[in-house]
Amino acid sequence: MRLIKVKAFLEREKLFREMKPVDRRAKVLEFDDDAATEYAILSHRWVGQEVDYDEMVELAKMAAEERDEIRRRGSYRKILQSCKQAQKDRYEWLWVDTCCIDKRSSAELSEAINSMFRWYENAKVCYAYLHDVPSSSFPTARDKERYPEFNGWPEWFSRGWTLQELIAPSNIQFFNKDWKNIGDKKTLAPTLRYVTGIPEHILIDGLHGNRPCIAQIMSWAAHRTTTRVEDRAYSLMGLLDVNMPMLYGEGKKAFHRLQLEIIRISNDQSIFAWECNVRTGSVLADDPSDFQYCFDMELMGHDEFIEYIKADVPEEELDSIEDRLGTFLITNRGIQIWMLLRPYLDSPSRSHFQAWLPCRHGRWHPPVNISLVLWESNYYRCQVPCLGLEGPPRFCQVYLRYQDPPHRNATFEVDDSSLTENGFTCCDAYPEEFTGNALTLNGTDPLCVKVYSDRLTNHCFVVAFGQSFGKEWIRVIFDESTIFPRPSWRRDYTKDIYHEILVSTLEHAQYMDKARYGAERYGQVCIAQTCIPRTTRILRTSFVMWKSSKTCGVKLEVFHDPGFGDVSGEWSAFDVNGTDDPSCDWRGLMISGWPRNLYDSYEIDGVPGDFSAAPNGIEVSTDAFHTVFMSYVRE
Repeated sequence: MRLIKVKAFLEREKLFREMKPVDRRAKVLEFDDDAATEYAILSHRWVGQEVDYDEMVELAKMAAEERDEIRRRGSYRKILQSCKQAQKDRYEWLWVDTCCIDKRSSAELSEAINSMFRWYENAKVCYAYLHDVPSSSFPTARDKERYPEFNGWPEWFSRGWTLQELIAPSNIQFFNKDWKNIGDKKTLAPTLRYVTGIPEHILIDGLHGNRPCIAQIMSWAAHRTTTRVEDRAYSLMGLLDVNMPMLYGEGKKAFHRLQLEIIRISNDQSIFAWECNVRTGSVLADDPSDFQYCFDMELMGHDEFIEYIKADVPEEELDSIEDRLGTFLITNRGIQIWMLLRPYLDSPSRSHFQAWLPCRHGRWHPPVNISLVLWESNYYRCQVPCLGLEGPPRFCQVYLRYQDPPHRNATFEVDDSSLTENGFTCCDAYPEEFTGNALTLNGTDPLCVKVYSDRLTNHCFVVAFGQSFGKEWIRVIFDESTIFPRPSWRRDYTKDIYHEILVSTLEHAQYMDKARYGAERYGQVCIAQTCIPRTTRILRTSFVMWKSSKTCGVKLEVFHDPGFGDVSGEWSAFDVNGTDDPSCDWRGLMISGWPRNLYDSYEIDGVPGDFSAAPNGIEVSTDAFHTVFMSYVRE
């Protein structure tokens, strides 16, 4: 590591101040071994323009005006005061991150970041400079007037990098803005626990001995921030005993990469115990904030976990549980792991599972469980509504996906003019920005719901438009008991429906995907018909998707039940050549009066006929489709 020679720095500064000649060849920075050197180290919040390596080295060679500008900076005064304190404490060397790393060298920067925890741990003393604390005593209560942006505490406690700088050194001395000592870490441990959520024994003894689980360590960083997104991950490497290269520009992937590195060296399953919210995707968290409720997380011993689950798990599976729980394997398909799974009872496709983890929220709590969803032979994290569980749990070898499922932007062009003509009104939509009939969904907004109300009966139904796992889908939901709510609480009703559908988007995507399977040679048309409760009318939903476009055509129609056709609400899909052209008249494909058995019969000008299979190589075009079926349009 490169260190400041305290005596050389102070002598150079004295000559500057006295305006005497300075030896331009004199070195104030030198390399030394952190394990064999007694040195002090500075922990601080970067404020304004900091003094970098080049400025520190070249200061004596600069013109007087340029040199004095640097010396007037608060950041330079911070280094000067640190050197004075180090000299007072009889340390010859000082490390300051702003000027002891040549950040022009990516190799040196990467080495420094990977070594930083050790450097703070090996320091004889750490000076924690709280630049925004004016009082002569350490703050013991929140002051949101003085620190409104930092949860009522000095900014030093809100930064990502200062977390390891608080835990690693055994001796930390805190200084206020005027460099007056206001306490040390061991004496202030009870207050620091209150401020940071870190247990006192960790603050006093560090991470040696009874090391917390991964999830608990992550929770300490949940409310801290960094200037660069990637530093959310890089600032945790030392705390988690992980080394990896720096790739600035990778964004949140840095945190995903950090978790994969942890999994490669640890079998701590608490890394999967983060809060899922409503996202369906990778089993890896996107940010340390996902672990904010894991502050009391602890691992369960093998015997404790067995004792808890033995009443539910078949006896023959208990013998091999220890070997199964102790192995993770990262493959290009996913994380290969044995997990204790139990299916949710009300999951329509039996694709949602509860998985138990050998960790818990405190000593007297049961094992943590998470929800997984199966899609195309891989398991993803998800959130499901409160459902019952079916059957005993079973140990299964599964692949947990650490990549998010495919997403793409998709636009639904909705034609609901038939609903308007038949007494229905679109009363509400959520999210609020989806006000028109062109709905563009993406990874951030994968779902839109529209609520339609019948002016005659005042009942309503919901049409949901979604995009999940790269698949577009539509779902119509009726509730016979629902009278459309009063305007005063209409928005709450719509939001509740939205969130209820959001946690089960996979089920709806699977309904659509099952219908579309096998009908993929050309463009696709999907039809679903549903009886409108308490009426003699039918709602028909028609959907067309073009292969060459991200746009979907949707038509919603209402008509009186003609006495034929499938009204189960299930989707039927078929290929129609020409629908891959988005300029075609897709509304003409979605015609009223569908025959009961699409592929069996037709009637033109009152003359009945039957369909038969076309020879290989003959396709039905959209023009032919229109000609044959226009006779079924009913008034």
